[in-house]
Amino acid sequence: MDFDLIRLLIISMFGDDVVLKEDKTSPQPSLTVPADKILEICQFLHVQPKLYFDYLTCITGIDNGAEVGTIEVIYHLTSIPYGHNFVLKVEVPRNAEGEPLPKVPSVTPIWRTADWHEREAYDLVGIDFVGHPDLRRILLPADWEGHPLRKDYQEQERYHGIKVKY
Repeated sequence: MDFDLIRLLIISMFGDDVVLKEDKTSPQPSLTVPADKILEICQFLHVQPKLYFDYLTCITGIDNGAEVGTIEVIYHLTSIPYGHNFVLKVEVPRNAEGEPLPKVPSVTPIWRTADWHEREAYDLVGIDFVGHPDLRRILLPADWEGHPLRKDYQEQERYHGIKVKY
């Protein structure tokens, strides 16, 4: 099933207003949907018999920088039996230092593989996946300061007396 047919199925189920932005120019076309709808849309894509996206390939978090003011979460979905792929995106406002992290619903109830993908995005980009069963750092120590893939990340000079910035 191609991108346009999947897009039409999503619109028929959730309405025109659910698609905030389409990118058909990329090698992997995508739909940007509201963060508060991501769990519901992913559940539909997973259980809909014509689609059956049974595999969450990857979740990527991207900081678009302070000037743009958004963070993106990108979901790469695959249907192994049908051999089709689909990309969904969510854009949330970027938080300033000292403010709560941007919130996106967790998709771990649908795909267990989301567990580590979401933890990685939390750890490196600073996205709070609401409803995640164990949201804690996965690559960095629990007491590490900041999120290294943020565009404004400032490396700490020392960590527990060890020089980390050269």
